[in-house]
Amino acid sequence: MIRSGAIGLRLSLFATVLSVALAGWANVTSAATIIDEWSSVKVPPPPKLERVTVDPKTTALLLLDFVPPICNQERRPRCVASLPAVGKLLKGARDSKTMVVYSVAGTVKPADILAPVTPLGSEPVVRSHADKFIGTDLEKILKDKGIKTVIVAGTTAEGAVLYTASHAAFLGFNVVVPVDGMSAGLEYAEQYVAWDLTHAPGISAKVTLTTVDMVKY
Repeated sequence: MIRSGAIGLRLSLFATVLSVALAGWANVTSAATIIDEWSSVKVPPPPKLERVTVDPKTTALLLLDFVPPICNQERRPRCVASLPAVGKLLKGARDSKTMVVYSVAGTVKPADILAPVTPLGSEPVVRSHADKFIGTDLEKILKDKGIKTVIVAGTTAEGAVLYTASHAAFLGFNVVVPVDGMSAGLEYAEQYVAWDLTHAPGISAKVTLTTVDMVKY
């Protein structure tokens, strides 16, 4: 016969072991979020930038949301600073007869697009939110011209550039993103977009990061 004292001891030991196990499990689960670890996350090495030669006949330059409400000195000075480089990219596209497509957002008119990247009357403009393929005929515009590669420049990096470039990759286009042609309000946003485009499944294999001076038409 087992004495009641022995039973009580065993139950007490079991309860102790169980409480320790539960406490350990709780500590593991509660400490595993990225928010808890935010300040200790190590920044990965920067993605590699590559030289790119594109075929003007099958390439389109997408210039996204270079408009005053989005690209201005107060909200996004990095966008304003990027305009000379983007203007150089645009000149190369036009000189080589590469197709150029613009986007605007909200109630902004195409005529409001900032110099030196103001569109010509013959260059198409689409209007949408972050993803310029959503609610527009951008895919049709590109495919009707036999486009296989898109060069994406614009603001914001974490909005129009990220979502339009990603959507283009999912549609099967090759995507070229000059890092000096994308901008955001925060440097961190540009950093994580560069990382995401070169690491995200289904996207990274179609994306090449470069600079304006490394693009040849």
